[in-house]
Amino acid sequence: MNNTVKTGNISIGHGSPLVLISGPCVIENYETTYKIASFLKELTHKLDIPFIFKASYDKANRTSINSFRGPGITDGLNILKRVKAKLDIKIISDVHRINEIADAARVLDVIQIPAFLCRQTDFIIEAARTGRPLNIKKGQFLAPWDIINVVEKVTSTGNHQVMITERGTMFGYNNLVVDFRGIRIIKDTGWPVIFDATHSIQLPGGAGTSSGGDRKFAPVLACAAVAAGADGIFMEVHPDPDKALCDGPNSLRLDSLYELLSRLKAIRRAIVS
Repeated sequence: MNNTVKTGNISIGHGSPLVLISGPCVIENYETTYKIASFLKELTHKLDIPFIFKASYDKANRTSINSFRGPGITDGLNILKRVKAKLDIKIISDVHRINEIADAARVLDVIQIPAFLCRQTDFIIEAARTGRPLNIKKGQFLAPWDIINVVEKVTSTGNHQVMITERGTMFGYNNLVVDFRGIRIIKDTGWPVIFDATHSIQLPGGAGTSSGGDRKFAPVLACAAVAAGADGIFMEVHPDPDKALCDGPNSLRLDSLYELLSRLKAIRRAIVS
């Protein structure tokens, strides 16, 4: 069984071109969101890489109660709707509450299930019932072979549009490690696999009241993931990560992406030729 996820003219999995899911961790304002989305659209068009824009309207799982969470569902979805219409791009965002799923599905092309919610049965089933493709972040606490139980919750609704994102496994305290065997294990179940290159180098809670990270390792892991057979790469990016309001330590600079994406595309071409 080899399943392909489709949103518009973008196909993910089963030999389709490597897809990029990318954007800022959280919506800071319309201007920054549009600037990042416009840059990514132009760059991926130049490199002929399918692209889905990612930005969260609310990050409900921050380390501290004082952490910036975003504009919230009403203003956030309005911003995503404007960016989507103006640039004619596909949009993905995480949803954290059951009562937001219906409103989010009217704007989002793909619904993302946060890692901490990947085992919440009622939440996943409700998201699946929208008929939208789901990108499920594999929890840091799950073995790769356990993800099939999560997928079965989605397919029980008749929705077979599901992909799994590997984003590292907890390794002691405030640290993550990536076992690249997981990409093959998940792919062997027949579902498309995305690799989250920036959350995989996150140090959860490692900065005390926020998460730390070491962005210099993200390109290394991204290349390894594509070589291991990942169908897409997820990356959080920002014009100036050190000033980002969320997840700056593990976000990549926009001006570093051309070289990295060119390298990822070359690796993908080498392994499928």
